[in-house]
Amino acid sequence: MERLGGLLERIGLAMAGKRNPWGKPPGGGGNGSDGGDGSDLGDAPSAGDDSAGGGSDGPRNPWLPGAGGGDSEGRRSANIEDIFKNRKGGGGRKGGGGGGNGFRLPERPGGKSWFPVAMVAIVGVWFLATAVHQVQPSEKGIKTWFGGQYAGDLVDGLNFTAPYPIQTVDIENTDEIRRLTIGDGGGENLILTGDQNLVDLSYLVRWRVRDLVQYRFELEDPEDTLREAAESAMRAAVAETTLDNILSGEGRAQTQLRVRQRMQQLLDSYGAGIEVDGVDINRTEAPEQVIEAFNDVLAARQNREQLLNQARRYEQQLLAQAQGDAAQFNEIYEQYRLAPEVTRRRLYYETMETVLRGTDKTIVEADGVTPYLPLPEINNRRQGGTPPTLTVTPQGGQ
Repeated sequence: MERLGGLLERIGLAMAGKRNPWGKPPGGGGNGSDGGDGSDLGDAPSAGDDSAGGGSDGPRNPWLPGAGGGDSEGRRSANIEDIFKNRKGGGGRKGGGGGGNGFRLPERPGGKSWFPVAMVAIVGVWFLATAVHQVQPSEKGIKTWFGGQYAGDLVDGLNFTAPYPIQTVDIENTDEIRRLTIGDGGGENLILTGDQNLVDLSYLVRWRVRDLVQYRFELEDPEDTLREAAESAMRAAVAETTLDNILSGEGRAQTQLRVRQRMQQLLDSYGAGIEVDGVDINRTEAPEQVIEAFNDVLAARQNREQLLNQARRYEQQLLAQAQGDAAQFNEIYEQYRLAPEVTRRRLYYETMETVLRGTDKTIVEADGVTPYLPLPEINNRRQGGTPPTLTVTPQGGQ
């Protein structure tokens, strides 16, 4: 309570003029310690009592210029213009001294600002980045007005255009082979064949940009158009062949060629500026629902091909043997034409030798035949065979 009473007392003394924050007390005292009782508050002169030449010691407004004392202007109420004039014109706010917080670029040695130099540097970098373009021999470039209207082609080497956004440049590598894969996205890509079968196809399209102007301005989405053209051409080509043909290597190659030709004709009719380099079929399978039956059919087809190959080999062997026998007969016939009797006897002996070569019985009709030791027959007997039989017909049938 004592502290609160002292604070109220100080406020009251200040309001009574004992400690006037606007200047000296009205009684002419030096610092408000004139010993008055506070009754001279009503004797304080107003702001309008100042004379232009005298310099009154009465209370002053601290917001006016020269409020510290001794100015020649009459005291008046502060307004918003005086406040801002005081803030702008006061010492230390404009020049960077006196505790001001305004931002200012550093000065050059001559006292000039760096701002023009910075602006020129920014404009130069912007011009070099957007107006100078390098085109490689494998690339093609075009320029457009404000990104929409065609303005011309760029040549190989260094090119200069208007800076962005006045002119924009589009450069593409026209020698780069690009790839579009269809059917490998995780799902089935079923296509109907000519014999009313379904086949799951996955294929790769190799293409490149041929005409950059057509590629950019004729089609809204060139890659999407390329995909649709590939699917249309593939379905039309597969519909003209059978399932067995598309599964075989030769039929697959023919289908790839037809798809490429149809795609190129379709894209040329659109003016797409795209050249198709090739189509490669990666996967040819039956649908998942009939894959087991399809595998059985493939196994039976492979067995059939195996048996057909064996029959063809046997046919080739028989044909070669028959051709050899025919050639041998022709040679013998030529010899027979030259010496019929000799050739006939020789053929008879060779035939009898072939017939009687494996028999163990010998018939001798001539006189005075000496029996010989049958060594082959003895060998057969040792091995458990039947003993040989020798039949001799004597002269006169005895």
